[in-house]
Amino acid sequence: MAHSRPVRSTPRASEPSAVPEGAPSPATSAARDSATSPAHGPATLTARDYRTLAEFRYLLRRFLAFSETAAKDAGLTPRQHQALLAIKGFGGEEPVAIQDLAERLGVQHHSAVELVDRLAEAGLLDRRADPVDRRKVRLVPTAAAERHLATLSAAHLDELRRLRPALIGILQALDEAPSC
Repeated sequence: MAHSRPVRSTPRASEPSAVPEGAPSPATSAARDSATSPAHGPATLTARDYRTLAEFRYLLRRFLAFSETAAKDAGLTPRQHQALLAIKGFGGEEPVAIQDLAERLGVQHHSAVELVDRLAEAGLLDRRADPVDRRKVRLVPTAAAERHLATLSAAHLDELRRLRPALIGILQALDEAPSC
């Protein structure tokens, strides 16, 4: 049986956020609203709703399959690529800590530690002690990781651009659909 971690609805202090402090995240609000609104019951869903959701999931699967193949072709596992991208794209002012990486990947802390160990052994990641809290370890991609990420990210952005018309069509279908 798989164990799932509870999803935090508020970002860490180190994460940038467009959501005001104390306000629920848009994802949390949407999940709550759709779960509690009587208008969102099964009887109100149309064939178009199911087609829209199915097409969206199909495009997600296509993108993820593309991503896995691209990572493997670059000599990385998909999880290594995801970790390096999460570290590089974190957006904070300071390098990512392992607990931040674990949260971004949706894994337990010990799993993130094992992944970081493998990335460091492969020469793709440097660990640095936090200058303020020496108990924390900050993660910094190496030059080799940066090269992998630049190549993979360019390919992924090209793939997203290729999928863009279909994704926009799905989002527009949501705007055009009568509200439940």
